[in-house]
Amino acid sequence: MTAKKILVRLVFILLMTSCSTEKSFEYEDKLWYGKPAKEWMQALPVGNGRLGAMVFGDPNHERIQLNEDSMWPGEADWPDYRGNSDDLEEIRNLLNEGKTGEVDSLIVEKFSYKTIVRSHQTMGDLYIDFENERSVENYTRSLNLNDALITAAYQSGGNSYSQKVFSSKPDDVMVIELSTDATDGMDFTLRMNRPTDDGNATVTTRNPSESEISMKGVVTQYSGKRDSKSFPLDYGVKFETRLRVHNEGGTVTADKGQLTLKGVKTVLIHLVGNTSFYHGENYTKKNLETLEKVNNSSFKTLLKNHTKDYEELYNRVGLDLGGRELDSLPIDARLQRIKEGNDDPDLAAKLFKYGRYLLIASSRQGTNPANLQGIWNEHITAPWNADYHLNINLQMNYWPAEVANLSELHQPFFEYLDRVLERGKNTAKKQYGINRGTMAHHASDLWATPFMRAERAYWGSWVHGGGWCAQHYWEHYRYTEDKEFLKNRAYPVLKGISEFYLDWLVWDETSKAWVSSPETSPENSYFNADGNSAAVSFGSAMGHQIIAEVFDNVLEAAKVLGIQDEFTKEVKAKREKLFPGIVVGDDGRLLEWNEPYDEPEKGHRHMSHLYALHPGDEITADNSEAFAAAKKTIDYRLEHGGAGTGWSRAWMINLNARLLDGNAAEENIRKFLEISIADNMFDEHPPFQIDGNFGFTAAVPELLFQSHEGFLRILPALPANWKNGKINGIKARGDIEVDIEWKDGELVKLGLTAKKTKSIKIKYGTKEVEIELPKNEKIELNSILEK
Repeated sequence: MTAKKILVRLVFILLMTSCSTEKSFEYEDKLWYGKPAKEWMQALPVGNGRLGAMVFGDPNHERIQLNEDSMWPGEADWPDYRGNSDDLEEIRNLLNEGKTGEVDSLIVEKFSYKTIVRSHQTMGDLYIDFENERSVENYTRSLNLNDALITAAYQSGGNSYSQKVFSSKPDDVMVIELSTDATDGMDFTLRMNRPTDDGNATVTTRNPSESEISMKGVVTQYSGKRDSKSFPLDYGVKFETRLRVHNEGGTVTADKGQLTLKGVKTVLIHLVGNTSFYHGENYTKKNLETLEKVNNSSFKTLLKNHTKDYEELYNRVGLDLGGRELDSLPIDARLQRIKEGNDDPDLAAKLFKYGRYLLIASSRQGTNPANLQGIWNEHITAPWNADYHLNINLQMNYWPAEVANLSELHQPFFEYLDRVLERGKNTAKKQYGINRGTMAHHASDLWATPFMRAERAYWGSWVHGGGWCAQHYWEHYRYTEDKEFLKNRAYPVLKGISEFYLDWLVWDETSKAWVSSPETSPENSYFNADGNSAAVSFGSAMGHQIIAEVFDNVLEAAKVLGIQDEFTKEVKAKREKLFPGIVVGDDGRLLEWNEPYDEPEKGHRHMSHLYALHPGDEITADNSEAFAAAKKTIDYRLEHGGAGTGWSRAWMINLNARLLDGNAAEENIRKFLEISIADNMFDEHPPFQIDGNFGFTAAVPELLFQSHEGFLRILPALPANWKNGKINGIKARGDIEVDIEWKDGELVKLGLTAKKTKSIKIKYGTKEVEIELPKNEKIELNSILEK
């Protein structure tokens, strides 16, 4: 063979090897570890939107902690309101007199349910206890993001063992397979249990057949609270978790609610869980129906169904930030490298992909929305009840839904808010004397409660939960251009919230403007004229920003729908004289309240007065004064220790993106990974809150392109350490799919695909063009925005 032929063959082999490696990496894009989880925050999550689990991967005493999204105590039996319009009038009068200390106490006393303990809860645990303590080697544990499959694999005694777990949406079943090539098979016991509730047993277990375990109970809260007092709840959602075993080889023996397996080579476990929330008294029947439906389905068949369903959502978007060679290290080692000051762009890419995975796993059509912990919760009494906080946390959970091309996963949010706002009509009427429209306060739960809760005004005396959530209805329309949704879902919500605000606002003779009163700025306080800390105020920046946004959006929606009536005239008139939510103080920062108050917590985690920058869109680069003031406001917060919590740091990265500040974003991403990400890549408040994961996932595309200004801004805030990369399949407002590739920090290629023919303006650096996008045809532009 000639030297030339040898060289050609070597080049061919190298190219094929390179292609094979690239393809393998894409398929094996996963979170992996070299040891089992010892703690819950090391375990890995699976979920089908409703039914989920945390998988530890312990080869001797496995724990699979089970969850279901409707596991709540109580029912929808608490009144929607406290107090009345006379109380509101008294509070307003005291506020006008400057008696803020009295107001802070009175608003809670008259209107609030104070501290409530009524928590989302664990569904229990499945334990797999092997008969003999075994030493293991070559252990790996992984979550494959490409097929949503968790695998633990290891060797013991010269034999190979594996455990695979996934939660299937199409078959509504959790699937667990254990297998070995050991001649003698495996010996282990299966059992299920659930923590006690304040010393009270919460479940009973039995064996419905020789191959089944049933765990049945009622969600209670014997340590419950209402009005900051003991309020035991001995009733709630009824549930059953049930599993059925299919074994290859060996024997299965049922006894006292457990299953003992001897000499089995392969075991397939079908696990189902259902509740009375979804199925009334037929929840046990539903479990049996599901088990019968999948009874003859193999692991391979169920995995194929699951993967097909999952991939249709997950594969829409891809992201490559380079640094893939570090994938040879386990995730915990990579996180440690970051703590030691090293860089890892690929881990940031994985965290983005993981956020999309988590939304798919915790929010599907027909389920409840993702709560403070998604669906994953090991507690009977979770931190903050693992509820739905409407003063940023629930909203942040759904920030990535549209831009990350998972629009249909937004539906549980809308279904839930429709329920909250239906009850909120009664709150508006009975509590505040407002006979039209609807509202919601700062927190809710499974029962869609709109009422005020929290024992301090500082926490809960805030009326804009519904107003902020209304933004999501409008944004869904902006991204999808679904006019039917706008007409039948978004406009009624925007109108209802607007009607409440129209009658809530009070006229201020001093400023000659409509002011929201009483107000708070979420979870923050200020020093009043007496030098004391106070929460309730006459107007606040965030309140007025939200009201302005709701008014603007309902007017724009009415314009799209061809509506012009007395209601729109009234909204327009009050919008024109609404006290501005964006006011720059003498020190160049945005005011958080109507007055330039000093504050006890200068580095507060909430950055509420920056709502108009993000997630709102009133502050843009075109408004240079407000833009500069927003940056100075952030700098001040950070100088005083702000953004300490995980979700707050994630919000900060989004704010950095809107300020076109890639350097600040890079620093905050590094701190987020260093401080706020646990070994299993969950965000830590601390404790665990999933909103930070979703906030980060939303921030990544925001750094790479933006569409909120009415045009596409390309690579607006690219972090310097994301030198080379590409992203595909993300969505811009106007129902446009966007692909971007860059090298050495500069645009290489831009791809745009619109669902409808339209004209779009694009900005990249100083370059600006306007192009026509044909329907369903990808248009590619080069580095200077030319075809």
